[in-house]
Amino acid sequence: MHGTAVYLSAGAALGLSAGLSPGPLLALTVSQAIAHGAREGMKVAFAPLLTDPPVILAAIFIIDRCSASDIILGTISIAGGAYLARIAYADFRARARGPAPDRRPPGSLRRGVTVNLLSPNPYIFWLTVGAPALLSGWRERPASAIAFASGFYACLVGAQAAAAAAAARAGRWAGGRGYRFVVRGLGVLIASYGLLLLLRGLRFLHILRW
Repeated sequence: MHGTAVYLSAGAALGLSAGLSPGPLLALTVSQAIAHGAREGMKVAFAPLLTDPPVILAAIFIIDRCSASDIILGTISIAGGAYLARIAYADFRARARGPAPDRRPPGSLRRGVTVNLLSPNPYIFWLTVGAPALLSGWRERPASAIAFASGFYACLVGAQAAAAAAAARAGRWAGGRGYRFVVRGLGVLIASYGLLLLLRGLRFLHILRW
């Protein structure tokens, strides 16, 4: 598979997992959709596009400054593998329960931005997984980094927007077997990426020689 396609598929899988995994942003997306309609839920889904750019730039700056240190890169890669393992574990444990409806007035985009800024997940993801992938892709060819980011955000926002549309039609959409099947399948993919990061970290630390 072409390098750019690999980065695109990796970004898409990570974005889908982030979009469908239980968490504060998904809970807010669904609750706003249930309470106020699909449009309000979709406003929450777009919040990462506003909050993440400065996080990404800061993470790239930090990772790039550390690029000469195998110890730092190895530690970051192992942390990224552990973080993805945690995401995969949460995916495997996904339950057939949906969040309770939110009856407060809309202010969906503002609330989504606030939730995402206060959540540690974007900071941890971009520092340990996203920024290293972007830098690696950019050094290979700029199109690879663009493909990773495009795949990630298209699937992240798309998955949450789809969740908002489904929640607006049926309040307990998360109770279906289809949801659990998709999320657990994504868990397998994410666990695989986590294993690759772990192995890369061990090679940086010269614990593995292959």
